[in-house]
Amino acid sequence: MTTWLAIFGVGLLTFLTRASFILFADPHKFPHAFRVALAFVPPAVLAAIVLPGLAMPQGVVDLTIANPRWIAGLVAMVVAARTRNAMATIVAGMTTLWLIQAAVLW
Repeated sequence: MTTWLAIFGVGLLTFLTRASFILFADPHKFPHAFRVALAFVPPAVLAAIVLPGLAMPQGVVDLTIANPRWIAGLVAMVVAARTRNAMATIVAGMTTLWLIQAAVLW
C-alpha cells in the first residue's frame, strides 16, 4: 500500500509542478532570454530521443557502414534542412535506409 501511495504522491507532485507553469505563470512576464531559450527545447528533446536510435542501435555507438541508420538519418537531416518538408524528409530517410540495407544483403 505504501508503494502505491508513493507512486501517487510523486505523480501528483510531478503533475502540479508542470501544471503550475500553465496555470499560474504569465508567459509574457518571462524574461526575453528565457522565452528565446524555450524555442530550443522541442528540437533538443527530439534530438535526444532520435540520436541514440540512429547511432546506437545495439546499445554501443556504431558509425560504420554496418549501421545504415546513421547514414539515412544524415540524409534525412540534409533533406529537412533544405526543403523544410516533413514528408520529403521521411521519404528520403526511409528510402536511403532501405537501399543501404538492400545493398548490404546482396
